[in-house]
Amino acid sequence: MFEKIRRLFIIKTKFEVYLITYALALGACERGKLYLDQYPGYGGWMLFVACTGAVFMAGAKMLDAIDYQRAYGPE
Repeated sequence: MFEKIRRLFIIKTKFEVYLITYALALGACERGKLYLDQYPGYGGWMLFVACTGAVFMAGAKMLDAIDYQRAYGPE
């Protein structure tokens, strides 16, 4: 039972990585818009870029992890 539930949270394909990255990017852009409202000017834009940049780095890391897992196996 727990094995079936655990498998739901394992990212297996690049398509799943792209979906997760898209969802993270939507949230990051929304948070960035709030930063632009709270901190107008240069500070708000820097926080916006930091939010979206973190998503791109996380997406790249997940894509690399999928390639690594395919090359070297699950463990």
